[in-house]
Amino acid sequence: MFARVCALCVCLAIVAPALADEGVQHRRLPVKVFRDKMQGGWLGQMIGVGWGQPTEFKVCGAIIPENQMPPWQPDWVNQHGNDDCYVEMTFLKTLADHGLDVGIRQAGIDFANSGYALFHANLAGRDNLRKGVAPPDSGHPKFTEHADDIDYQIESDFAGIISPGLPNQAIALGDIFGHLMNYGDGVYAGQFIAAMYTAAYFESEPAKLIQQALLCIPAESQYAEMVRDVLEWHRENPNDWAKTWQLVENKYHKNPNYAHGLCSKAGGKDSFSIDVKLNGAYVLMGLLYGGGDPDKTITIAARCGQDSDCNPSNAAGILFTTTGASKIPTRFTEKLDLKAKFSHTDYTVPMVYEIAEKLARQAVVRAGGRIERDAKGDETFVIPVQTPKPSKLEKSYAPGRASGGRFTPAETAKIHPPAK
Repeated sequence: MFARVCALCVCLAIVAPALADEGVQHRRLPVKVFRDKMQGGWLGQMIGVGWGQPTEFKVCGAIIPENQMPPWQPDWVNQHGNDDCYVEMTFLKTLADHGLDVGIRQAGIDFANSGYALFHANLAGRDNLRKGVAPPDSGHPKFTEHADDIDYQIESDFAGIISPGLPNQAIALGDIFGHLMNYGDGVYAGQFIAAMYTAAYFESEPAKLIQQALLCIPAESQYAEMVRDVLEWHRENPNDWAKTWQLVENKYHKNPNYAHGLCSKAGGKDSFSIDVKLNGAYVLMGLLYGGGDPDKTITIAARCGQDSDCNPSNAAGILFTTTGASKIPTRFTEKLDLKAKFSHTDYTVPMVYEIAEKLARQAVVRAGGRIERDAKGDETFVIPVQTPKPSKLEKSYAPGRASGGRFTPAETAKIHPPAK
């Protein structure tokens, strides 16, 4: 009798989630596959930024000649001191310490206490936080001219990596962490990149990844317009990325209706731009014209110029999430230092893997999914299919009113940046 009761209880335990999930579609992702893809995402960022770093901002308003693209060097994978990588460690630690429901003000306090070197929107946002300007005002155009800069785009990868098949979590994390330093398209760019990572756990075709991520940002935004343009220009010129580059240059660099004169001004040859739409287009070009080949993906994204280490970092991170770390050619990882710590953090690459998996497990359950274990002990994420819910529309070039928020005395007491 006792055995039959126990068996009945087990059956009910199995059936109950199914009844609760009735009407909700799910996708299954073996945890072993998740782990491989998650690690591929982190390694891809380091590989892409390492290969592009020697060319960063060396060429603006022009394509980098092929013979000026340096050959890959195996030790370039170790980018622990690169801002494209180490800022994400602060965000991961905030989530590890305070949970996935962390508030934007706590995220701001943690970012204000970071000690590494920063630039443009990151630097302006952190300075604002240290002055007592509470987020989201720290990234508002009233307080910074860098609201449309590339910064959250280059460090948003974490939000997608820990959100397998969960675009709404990537969007929500972008609302928190993206507004520490950015606004409008500067935030949407990061939400879009992160959404591509969430999709990369189930999809590998670049155009489909891009189309799925496009649903995660406001359709009326100029960043979304850029994405639609690049998709269309790629369809029109599938074998000529230089022609698409010129179309991007004409509209998103030279046209003052799209280069709004905040930090990056409208310009042409030799004109610097860290605008998120222009550089975001280069990420997409690397993926679309790279055809799944890592060398082509990275070098095309880099040869587009401007921020030519950050753009291939996003592209390679997404690409290697689709393939998994196990498919990364050994020449890219043979010199990886697993003991090195990211700047001003205690995190090594293996620790990042561990924390990312822990957060992803929490995310799946938090979203209404579950983790199943088979008779062999192998685990599978059962992930609910989400309809993306984009953030509200903001325009850096026509911003809404700032909230006027300031840190309270108690919050200010928690801000103690390290001495220079």
